[in-house]
Parts: sequence; C-alpha cells; structure tokens
Amino acid sequence: MSAREPTVSPEDDDLAGYDVNGRMCIVTRESGSPDELIRFVAAPDGTVVADLKRQLPGRGCWVKIDRALVDKAVAKKLFARALKTDVKAAADLGETVEKLLMQQLMQMMNMARKAGQFISGSSKVDAAIRSGAAIAVFHATDAAADGVRKIDQARKAWHLGMETEEEIPSYHLFSESEMEGLMGQNAFIHAAVLAGQAGEGVVKRAKMLEQYRNGGQSRAAGGAGRQKQ
Repeated sequence: MSAREPTVSPEDDDLAGYDVNGRMCIVTRESGSPDELIRFVAAPDGTVVADLKRQLPGRGCWVKIDRALVDKAVAKKLFARALKTDVKAAADLGETVEKLLMQQLMQMMNMARKAGQFISGSSKVDAAIRSGAAIAVFHATDAAADGVRKIDQARKAWHLGMETEEEIPSYHLFSESEMEGLMGQNAFIHAAVLAGQAGEGVVKRAKMLEQYRNGGQSRAAGGAGRQKQ
C-alpha cells in the first residue's frame, strides 16, 4: 500500500508554488513566506485575479511583491502554466493589483482613524513623533518641502534621543488628489500612524505597496517597527 499523500489546506496546495520550504514565485522560482508573495487564483470567468487576503478557494500560484514580476508573468503566460488551466491574465493585471493594494491601504487607514490610531495635520504628527507615539508617518507626494522637512527634523530628533538603530519610517505613496478620490474628506497632507492592531496593519500594507512599486524594495526611510529601550 502506497504512503498516503500529506493533507494540505487549499492555500498550501498551490501548483508551482509549494515545497517543503514554503511557497515559490512562478517567475523567479524562489521560495518565500506569504508576506513576501502575492497569491493569484483563477476566477470563475477564467481570468486571473489577485487574492490579497489569501482566502479565495481553489489552487493558486504565487508571485513576489514586485509589479515587474507580475507583468513578466503575464507576458510569458506563466499563470496558465502554473494553475494548470486555460486562464487569461489581463494585460493590465499589474496595474490592477497596484490599485487593489492602494485601496486596501486606504481602507486600513480609515479603520485605523476610527480606532484612534491614525492622525493627520502637521502639528499633531509632530507631537506624536516627539512623544514616541508614532510608528510611521505619511506625506502626500505633493506636500510642501518645508512641511516634510519639519517633520523629518522631529523624526531625527526622536531617533537621536532613543537607543535604537531603527528610525520611524516615512512613506510618500499618494498625491493629495489621489487620496481625495479614494478617501474623500479623510485625505491628508501629513499623517502619523500610532501603535495598535489597525495602525500596524496600515504600516504592513504601506510597506507592501512600496515594495510592489519599487522592485520588491521599500524605500521608506527607517524600519517598519521599532523598540524603545
């Protein structure tokens, strides 16, 4: 009698994407954790969709958090090969994923705001940084340089006063008009994320969007987390 195949969850049972070390990117063939990869599945209509929450049923495949790799997977028709089915990946799938990541981040920002873990306004942001309450800051990409400089000074002052190698990360991901389109009256020029589950969710999703746009690397100055001594 042959040995029984190990039981795995639908999320783990991913073609071209699962080995004993973890999930594998279908483009680079490198393994990684779920937080380093984006899962894709075949939708009922035969198209490829991103499963950002890793909850959709069925077999999936994985691509590293890098738009260039998603575009390459589309161009080389790697999704159909990995999913073992005749799926169609839209030419603009890479752009669609970026928009989904943007929306996901904006939604989490709104949740954090309701939880009291996301504040906006330069004076409030400055105070949160100097008090040690801020775990990350955000600026509109078209924010005035002087306003960004003043908040950067607060970040540097906090860093110099603490025994830690990590700075408070600073993200520049959206223009003011982009935020107004997605967030309405909650759009901001300068904002700070405070500690807490929702706040940490904001930082996690900001880092993911930053990586997706920048070849898998986050350009935010500072780390995603920090420890006080």
